[in-house]
Amino acid sequence: MLRDNLNRRDFLGSFATTAGAAALGAASTVAAPRLANAANPPKGRISDKPIKMGWTSFTSGPGAALGKPMLQGFQLAMAEINAEGGFLGKRKIDVVYSNEAAGTGNNVKNFKRMKLQDDIDFFMGIVSSGNSLAMGPVAEELGVPTFFIDGCTDALFEKTIKTPKNVFRITNLVSTDAISCMIKAAKTWPEVKRISHIHPDFAFGRFEYLHARVAGEKLFGGSEVVSEGWPKLFETDFTPFITKALSAKPDMIVTSCWGPDYQAFYKQGLRFGLFDKVKVVANLAIATPPHMLANDHPDGVISGVHGNYHFTHPSAKQWPLNGQFVQRYYKRFKEYPNFESKGAYTGMYLLKAAIEKANLLVGGWPDREAIIAMLEGSVIAAPSGYVYIRPGDHQAMKDVPVGISKKIPDYPFPVWDPESVEIFPVQSITAPPDWPRPGEGHNDPSRAYNWIKTTWPTINT
Repeated sequence: MLRDNLNRRDFLGSFATTAGAAALGAASTVAAPRLANAANPPKGRISDKPIKMGWTSFTSGPGAALGKPMLQGFQLAMAEINAEGGFLGKRKIDVVYSNEAAGTGNNVKNFKRMKLQDDIDFFMGIVSSGNSLAMGPVAEELGVPTFFIDGCTDALFEKTIKTPKNVFRITNLVSTDAISCMIKAAKTWPEVKRISHIHPDFAFGRFEYLHARVAGEKLFGGSEVVSEGWPKLFETDFTPFITKALSAKPDMIVTSCWGPDYQAFYKQGLRFGLFDKVKVVANLAIATPPHMLANDHPDGVISGVHGNYHFTHPSAKQWPLNGQFVQRYYKRFKEYPNFESKGAYTGMYLLKAAIEKANLLVGGWPDREAIIAMLEGSVIAAPSGYVYIRPGDHQAMKDVPVGISKKIPDYPFPVWDPESVEIFPVQSITAPPDWPRPGEGHNDPSRAYNWIKTTWPTINT
């Protein structure tokens, strides 16, 4: 598909956008509560012993900006499933909770305790990639079917667990953040020549930077990176980073700051007239709970959602599942969901569907191997559209939406300009599943990085 003689229009056109969600008939599994009396009776005898679920996410500190909505999505799905009698209509869900703010070492200890003392059947949660990297091998060792809702580093299945058995992940790969937003930028602002970067100074921000940079080198041929800024995580004073970037006279600033960091960045940027002087790409601008942004947020920012979901898209008219999910979530929590909410909700229904399919095959309560077999290669119609679990590495794959921020009368915070939203098919912005991993003929930070470096042509602006 990607040849050296492609011109700019041909190459950017190769990232053909999809229309979004399609007809519901394409998937038999749906992430939503059933209509009354719609469930098929389970096959065989089913115990009424509760299922014990382990859960860890940030419930305090700045990380709760993502951990709280993740927990709420989980709680909504759990309430709906328990209202149907639990898994297979018999086994309600009990939860053992812990706070991810305890730190990586304690999170590993808590996970072990959940299995060895509390005897959990399944585990879900995790915001931080550092925690997914530490806890993933423990899940494999303990034999606990585990759903990382986030913890999105590409390294989890490329370096740490190359052939997972028990571990699944629901969010898209983190590399899709930077890649999709840079494609959107190249299509929107092809004249860009000078690029500045401001990213949080920890593994996530470094990873975002590397992938934004390699994509930018290909999409904006002849461009240069004129400055880099590395605020510490949960920085409150962005003045030195903003002034450094502006002094380099960039055409465009790219940032992967999220949650309270992005809130501080944009509010302080307003005081410097940043958004009037330079174009801005913010990979996670509207990925945090929508109410964290105020109506002072500027229009015209290319705004990512961590490669996953925003509650306004797909529209309720186009994809009723999303409209119904948003209504139920808002009714329960009096706020709108974000990608973490949707991820946890989807993860619970993926597990529910796998248990039901395995029960139909083997009867009774299915064992771990049967449930895992039904998860591998499964497809579910979720609020965001279709989600596919890649069988080789247990990575969830979904098409990636990106849009441009705009204030509209319906909400007291910025959303996407509906006319600006593009949906990039996930297979067009990720390396093929058989692409060599880091250490297999290259030492680049990810498959995606190496794939871009070696197969994308450089498009001159």
